[in-house]
Amino acid sequence: MALIKSISGIRGTIGGAAGEGLTPIDIVKYAAAFGTWVLEKTQNNTIVIGRDARISGEMVSKLVEGTLRGLGINVIDLGLSTTPTVEIAVPAKKAGGGIILTASHNPKQWNALKLLNDKGEFISDEEGQAVLALGDNESFDFAPVNKLGQYTADNSFFEKHIKAILALPLVDVEAIKAKNFRVVIDCVNSTGGIVVPMLLEALGVEKVEKLFCEPTGDFAHNPEPLPENLRDIARVLEKGSFDLGIVVDPDVDRLALVNEDGTMFGEEYTLVAVADYVLQQNGGGNTVSNLSSTRALRDVTEKHGGQYAAAAVGEVNVVTKMKETAAIIGGEGNGGIIYPELHYGRDSLVGIALFLSHLAKSNLTMTRLRASYPGYFISKNKIELTPEIDTDQVLVQMKERYAKQPVNTIDGVKIEFDKEWVHLRKSNTEPIIRIYAESDSNATADHLANKIIADIKEIISVKS
Repeated sequence: MALIKSISGIRGTIGGAAGEGLTPIDIVKYAAAFGTWVLEKTQNNTIVIGRDARISGEMVSKLVEGTLRGLGINVIDLGLSTTPTVEIAVPAKKAGGGIILTASHNPKQWNALKLLNDKGEFISDEEGQAVLALGDNESFDFAPVNKLGQYTADNSFFEKHIKAILALPLVDVEAIKAKNFRVVIDCVNSTGGIVVPMLLEALGVEKVEKLFCEPTGDFAHNPEPLPENLRDIARVLEKGSFDLGIVVDPDVDRLALVNEDGTMFGEEYTLVAVADYVLQQNGGGNTVSNLSSTRALRDVTEKHGGQYAAAAVGEVNVVTKMKETAAIIGGEGNGGIIYPELHYGRDSLVGIALFLSHLAKSNLTMTRLRASYPGYFISKNKIELTPEIDTDQVLVQMKERYAKQPVNTIDGVKIEFDKEWVHLRKSNTEPIIRIYAESDSNATADHLANKIIADIKEIISVKS
């Protein structure tokens, strides 16, 4: 069993002892902490909640609802929803914050409380620490019986979310309709199974083959949209009857695409393709992704005359950097699209609409569109250290060892070698250094990663 407390929320496995899993006691404690923080910070006594379809969702939702109402907070419950839909609903309802009940791409035994501020954006590190302190100290004061919060159910926000997407100037519904796209979707038996077909219908896509679209929460495969988990949709596309495949994770903030022949478009290239379209239509602009994302976004941005900036890993860090640089598109290489003209949050739905507009106007197949972008490959590795090893000191020595190369230390150590790079980040929960390396082939990316791993082992052996 596991309970992980971080700025991205309170995440854990359902069951077990209090403090060791996401038990009802932990859910109540941290829901109360967040509610208290919202009241103190905003003096606003309304919070929006919504959940993905995982099995524990209804139970967690009722605990959160009751706790918030016990604090005197009015709860607006979107019910089965998505992360980006809740993000849009918070400012629309003029709420003081929001809670999304989802463990994102984690398996079905996990759930989480993901915490939003009054702008519908993830709370900052400093704010997250304040919430955790309130929870750990149990510093909350519940309301008397005559001042309990009210409960309102609101199931209108899928339609409102889609309407807002259709109103975006760069979403070209007529171009999409004219292409008569044939699409396969995999929504992993969560809420994407409700809203993605609604969006496609609104975009004029009539031929849709649905895989795992019943929101039962009994995930048909590992819900992280990685190639090894997408064999079912790949097999359907291999038959040659469809133009593309669309895959979302349980809370619909990560978007993966599959080519017409069943090969993967590449999760890293979801953002690259959408950014290419947005930059093309806007005549350039700035972009942001995190340090572990492909260099291809930088290449595409510079091709259109814009400037690219890298942020520390984590959506809140990407959003902060996007605001600093006035970026018109950004996100993360895990298929997360952040399009500020709609809202500052990863949103698969706006990603689908923008990508289909791009594909329609390009007059290319998926494979040809993918081939039009710089070809990079990322090798993802990790090295496990013994607890007594100072991982921070290892990273310092790696920085010193490669001091002649461009080095970025805003989040671990990222070393650039012309158009190749390697990014070293320590885990916050275990003695591990994660090593991501990118090059123009799998073999050279693996070679670069192995060279860095060998350097780390040499440093460790010298110290011991």
